[in-house]
Amino acid sequence: MADDKPKIDLETIRHSTAHLMAQAVKQLYPDTQVTIGPVIEDGFYYDFYRESPFVPEDLGKIEQRMKDISSESLDITRRELPREEVLRMFDEMGEPFKREIINDIESDEPISVYSQGEFTDLCRGPHVKNTKILKSFKLLNVSAAYWRGDERNKVLQRIYGTAWHTDKELRVYLKRLDEAKKRDHRKLGKELDLFSVTDEVGPGLILWHPKGSRIRCLIEDFWKEEHFKNGYEMVHSPHAARVDMWKTSGHMDFYKDNIFSPMDIEGKEYVMKPMNCPFHIQIYKSRLRSYRDLPLRFAELGTVYRYERSGVLHGLLRVRGFTQDDAHLFCRPNQIEEEIVKVLDLILFILRSFGFDEYRVYLSTRPEKFVGSEDGWEQATNALKQALEKSKLKYEVDPGEGVFYGPKIDIKIKDSLNRFWQVSTVQVDFNLPERFDISYIEESGQRNQPIMLHRALMGSLERFFGCLVEHYAGAFPLWLAPVQVILLPITDQNQRYTDEVFKKLTNSGFRVEKDLRNEKIGFKIREAQLQKIPYMVVLGEKEQEKNSLAVRKRRSKETAELDIDSFIDKLSLEVSKKDLGEAIQPI
Repeated sequence: MADDKPKIDLETIRHSTAHLMAQAVKQLYPDTQVTIGPVIEDGFYYDFYRESPFVPEDLGKIEQRMKDISSESLDITRRELPREEVLRMFDEMGEPFKREIINDIESDEPISVYSQGEFTDLCRGPHVKNTKILKSFKLLNVSAAYWRGDERNKVLQRIYGTAWHTDKELRVYLKRLDEAKKRDHRKLGKELDLFSVTDEVGPGLILWHPKGSRIRCLIEDFWKEEHFKNGYEMVHSPHAARVDMWKTSGHMDFYKDNIFSPMDIEGKEYVMKPMNCPFHIQIYKSRLRSYRDLPLRFAELGTVYRYERSGVLHGLLRVRGFTQDDAHLFCRPNQIEEEIVKVLDLILFILRSFGFDEYRVYLSTRPEKFVGSEDGWEQATNALKQALEKSKLKYEVDPGEGVFYGPKIDIKIKDSLNRFWQVSTVQVDFNLPERFDISYIEESGQRNQPIMLHRALMGSLERFFGCLVEHYAGAFPLWLAPVQVILLPITDQNQRYTDEVFKKLTNSGFRVEKDLRNEKIGFKIREAQLQKIPYMVVLGEKEQEKNSLAVRKRRSKETAELDIDSFIDKLSLEVSKKDLGEAIQPI
């Protein structure tokens, strides 16, 4: 008979498993202090304070103790207690971090605790009813973290875990994690010679190698071509500017923690630019604008610099210097909705061209700290809502997550490992046009203030590139591959024919390499596969006599015999269609 009972939601299971882990830690290491243990995407973590750090071997012991506690079938009970009683209880338990958490709770808010066996923890809940429900979990890793994310506070030990309804779901997730490790863009970036980061240059600053730069150039060329088609003009701006401009824009007030320290140049303070928008405003202000000029669309692949803590830097995904695929649109009020719709169309076209067909769309509203009037914010938010509805895009509202100068639409893309990446954004800004006092002349002769749209399609080239490496597992589609074809002569006697084929392919515009090493053909094929080159062409006596090619795809064991003109036609069609072929291999 089918089980008609509704499933417990995963967040409750993961929250309860975090408490199960904390109980196991306290049993095994009684002197450890417990802090917080929230649910995160696909799992949970719990932060602990102890004199000596956990090591990976400890995770196995903790996990086994969690299983033992689960099998004890302990009831999990909730109690609401007076503030003073809760404070006294955790003081007696030797849990000083809990006192700090309690002191932050509003005085009129009830304080609840959950107990299972001898273990009690401060929590709002909800939780499962009994520990026996918690069976399908795995502890993943341990790392260091600062209490409340502040480096001036104590260093804590953070244990990450995951939990699922069933063992089958857990196995699928662990398989996906294993595949993610194989696809890690930092690992593949080194193996495929795409990019590097060195201590001599500095953390978070990327060195693009020739092959990585080739892919980047192809992405940039595609980006520029589509922007020109869609009525954008390209602009360029400097890498630094005087502090005064950033004071006018509000960045020195609202964004100063992410701006590098000022430099003194001839008695004036300059900073490396964290944004491109004020420069585009200066270009707008360079001459008088008429209503006939609008909308104006300025686009720039602009490199910006933002101070990120060393602990959060992560390959290409979190860096200190990166290039935004940035654009700023200046329009009249009655043009906002139409321009946002066009931006959304362009975003989806670009993303689909790289193989991203699934998204999550969020409308982020006014944060606690903001500039401008509430009426302006409401008008901007409504414009974004109407554009989303006109584009027939389903979206979720993300309260309070707008930027300080305006609301925004964020788009997260789903990759081949079912992970979501934040890339595209569209923002409405009434604030900067007012701060910089920009205007245009209406048909009536009246001077009016334009509305400014900020938008990025890929977010940053660095982050998008890292995402692509993992999405394709390093096997870029033919149109993006840094090397499209590799020629593999069997013997030295085939070198002249190899040179002829090389010349014909390169003259047709393809990126080709030759492997002329004195190695067996099987070794050369394996090497080409490891480099994830889309096409391997084996050239031996038979091919030379017949003036043909033995063509093999990187993931295939089969070889096709083609004449060179047919092969060129095949490559040309695949490139022109931007065919993704077998580049995307979901697990």
